[in-house]
Amino acid sequence: MNQAGILANTARTFGDRPAVAVGDGVRLSYAALAMRAARLAEALTGRFGLKPGERVAVAMKNGAEYFEVCYGIWWAGLCAVPINAKLHPREFAYIIGHSGARLCFASPDLAATIADLLDGIDTLDAVIGTDTADYAACFAGDAAPLAAGEPDHLAWLFYTSGTTGRPKGAMLTNRNLLANVMNYFADVDTITPADCMIHCAPLSHGSGCYALPHVAKAACNVVPESGGYDPAETLDLIAAWPNCSFFFAPTMVTRLVGADPAGRADTSNLKAIIYGGGPMYVADVLKALEVFGPKLAQIYGQGEAPMTITGLSKAMHADTAHPRYLDRLGSTGIARTDVQVRVVDAEDRALPPGEMGEVVCRGDVVMAGYWRNPEATADALRGGWLHTGDVGVFDADGFLTLKDRSKDMIISGGTNIYPREIEEVLLRHAGVLECSVIGRPHADWGEEVVAFVVARDGAELATDELDRLCLDNIARFKRPKDYRLVDALPKNNYGKVLKTELRQWLENKSA
Repeated sequence: MNQAGILANTARTFGDRPAVAVGDGVRLSYAALAMRAARLAEALTGRFGLKPGERVAVAMKNGAEYFEVCYGIWWAGLCAVPINAKLHPREFAYIIGHSGARLCFASPDLAATIADLLDGIDTLDAVIGTDTADYAACFAGDAAPLAAGEPDHLAWLFYTSGTTGRPKGAMLTNRNLLANVMNYFADVDTITPADCMIHCAPLSHGSGCYALPHVAKAACNVVPESGGYDPAETLDLIAAWPNCSFFFAPTMVTRLVGADPAGRADTSNLKAIIYGGGPMYVADVLKALEVFGPKLAQIYGQGEAPMTITGLSKAMHADTAHPRYLDRLGSTGIARTDVQVRVVDAEDRALPPGEMGEVVCRGDVVMAGYWRNPEATADALRGGWLHTGDVGVFDADGFLTLKDRSKDMIISGGTNIYPREIEEVLLRHAGVLECSVIGRPHADWGEEVVAFVVARDGAELATDELDRLCLDNIARFKRPKDYRLVDALPKNNYGKVLKTELRQWLENKSA
């Protein structure tokens, strides 16, 4: 089903319920959101002449307009191309041009930047700022009929973050998005019209995926006044909105804990924090549970299988009596309800529990392929399984623990070393805020381990203390041979540490 069809069903039954809010004020009811989506669809197909399947770029910060634009695109049977608002103009140009988008909706602060790209992108006909008369005119006409939503029609073209080269466009169909929605209900949480999702993380990414199940169940989608993430503002929003949930990157969880380490803020309205998008270290999970209670759930997914490969439920986070509780907290949970997950060797043969290999999965949530990239599609989906590039291991109970991206694994003296294992140990030091471990070329051993460490405010770190911590907890050959104390770790727009930049730092230092 087309996601706009789901909105139409919700509006029919719950038209007077709040659909979109900014801060503590409601902007759109479900009836109003559906009507604006239908009118925008008429403008897209009539005034702009877009045909079913054509792409429309969405270069917007979080705001109420995000919802009416995306649902208007789907109402017209078109494909949305969400773009992170923090990207460089060259990255905007590449994604818009590569996707062949005919039209781009842009936030007021981005409209001029995108408009400057018009002459260099042959397919792009117009850029519409959401604060302009041109945008308002898109909603002045009649309502378009709802487009047919065939399961295999392209709905969402999600470009990967591109940390190792040009981003690739993961083609997500109506079937993929519906699988993402249904899996939320099956494995993450229940939703009622009395609930809400507060979107501090970008709607162009995971938080936008989780807007969809909330629309399906007539819950409210709330955008902070700032349009982004501020821990103090977030705590205020929790106090203002009952039954609220969030999707956070792990760093956002730790920052929220840091804003209220003693748990004195009123978080009784908090329903769930779903975290994912990178490793959440056990020490940080335990602290968050101490501050917020058993309200955490973890998901593991990729843009190619949005938000849906494995999961660690709130109940599993709360099962402190289990003899392997800490091991489970360090895992990404079990396979989601309608997804098959395996760990395989280099020949794609399934490995038994306890043996490490590449994580692969298949199911209705897995992308149709990469846009205009048949070679990458064939490689990623070989044998009918999505090859994630992540190294993991199942235990006997079906819990998957990720070790690292395959490209981040360190091989020293012929032995595999997984950076996350070392990072988990370093984070046990009370003075360590963040850390990241990479390999450095070594003439004799192939690679040696280097740790980049960020100290907590006011803490003084001694490398001999860090070294002793490692020697007390992991094999000597795994311990870092060099500790680099830095003010911050380089991250991309989704909060993931850029190990490619850390490697570049080492190269520059040795040049």
